[in-house]
Amino acid sequence: MIRSATSEDAPKLAPLIILALGHIACLFAKSDDPNDAIPLMEKFIADKGNQYSYENTLVYEDENGIIGSIVGYDGARLHELRGPVLRVLRESNPDFSPGDETEAGEYYVDCVNVDPAHQGKGIGKKLLNAFCELAAAKHFNRVGLIVDKVNPGARKIYEKVGFQVAGEKNFLGHTYDHMVRDISF
Repeated sequence: MIRSATSEDAPKLAPLIILALGHIACLFAKSDDPNDAIPLMEKFIADKGNQYSYENTLVYEDENGIIGSIVGYDGARLHELRGPVLRVLRESNPDFSPGDETEAGEYYVDCVNVDPAHQGKGIGKKLLNAFCELAAAKHFNRVGLIVDKVNPGARKIYEKVGFQVAGEKNFLGHTYDHMVRDISF
């Protein structure tokens, strides 16, 4: 079942979102171990008004509990939603300044993740399609995301659900393909 996340989901969601963030989680934690970012992510998820908030998250839940999620928002709100995250990160790194990975006019997939024990069952595709339905209900014509060029497996999944490469974006030291899916409402 896919549902909207709640603040109480934060402890279950944080490790999943860390999986999706990969090297970005290490930057957040200032550590080589992305799991060191879990407490910080739990706080962001449980709070309102930031890019990782439960308010911007759909979860996939079955008899095993929460085994996947997708986080996203209106690309025009990136700076507003990123603000609380940047304030915390700049406490220890005042010069931390990521580029913009999204833009106005697209409903942006910040991260999508599935517990490794449940990958390959179509859960990621279901989450992406549910997110696109949500975007259409909010009257968006396009859903966007970025995928690291060193992650061809993810790119293949995105292509299977209708995303196409629309360009490149440099973000936090990596080159990503910017992929979009046109939708109608």
